[in-house]
Amino acid sequence: MSLHVIVGTGPVGTATARLLAERGEQVRVVSRRGTGPEHPAIERIAADAADAERLTALTTGAQALYNCANPAYHRWSTDWPPLAGALLAAAERTGAVLATVGNLYGYGPVDGPMTEQSPPAATGTKGRVRNRMWADALAAHRAGRVRVTEVRGSDYVGVGGTSLAMMVLPRVLAGQRVFLPVNWDAPHTWTYIADVARTLVAAAAQEQAWGRAWHVPSAPAAPMRELATRAAALVGAPAPKLIRMPYPVLWLGGLTNPLIRELRETAYQFDRPFLMDSTAATATLGVEPTPLDRALKDIVEALHG
Repeated sequence: MSLHVIVGTGPVGTATARLLAERGEQVRVVSRRGTGPEHPAIERIAADAADAERLTALTTGAQALYNCANPAYHRWSTDWPPLAGALLAAAERTGAVLATVGNLYGYGPVDGPMTEQSPPAATGTKGRVRNRMWADALAAHRAGRVRVTEVRGSDYVGVGGTSLAMMVLPRVLAGQRVFLPVNWDAPHTWTYIADVARTLVAAAAQEQAWGRAWHVPSAPAAPMRELATRAAALVGAPAPKLIRMPYPVLWLGGLTNPLIRELRETAYQFDRPFLMDSTAATATLGVEPTPLDRALKDIVEALHG
């Protein structure tokens, strides 16, 4: 039994904690309020993970430190730098492998499927923040100061998620109309939350995974309309009523709502095909993606009772 420290109790942090606990590992979950999943092998600690001294103390003796944190969307530029710095410092001081949950923002708009070799060409604030975090971690790894890895997923599907899909599916299952700034028929890669946890744990444990980023194995791309239609069919709900919101409406909403304002930067992800190649992680880490139908069945059962 090894100690694993997880920062963040969102859907991925929770899934990772449960996965490790069920494998018989000792798990320590760190969050501001001391929340997290209940399990005999999971210790829940209330702490500010941006406090490098406190995080170092909590990580001492750990095999791996998992960055599953997610600051408020509109505060990334202010909250991520100190938090990322503390995580990197704690990993360096304790020798724990730092495994970070990333995303695809750093690539910016691209034509064709994104791979781990796609250039970090983002010009938006959130993409630049994520690229800076990874650049700092990778520099420390190459200098021999720390061991790091990062796993990147596309938009999440899974209970507890706050992605576009998890905004849409509950409304579809209830037979409600959905009005969002989305190209409902553009192919899109969806990443199952349980697969993020499995990939994160595999990357932290395997030496060949360190010093580079990995895309979470994900099922073949499917348009949001297809996702909604397949989910509706599982419960006999009416055909989805999906209406595309004009972009100017989104822009105007951002004048008064900081969360909506932040969505402007990533609106391109839902305006065109958004495709992620994840074959490298399957080939190297041995993680197979959960079939989309199985993921949808699990989600529908949880949402629909």
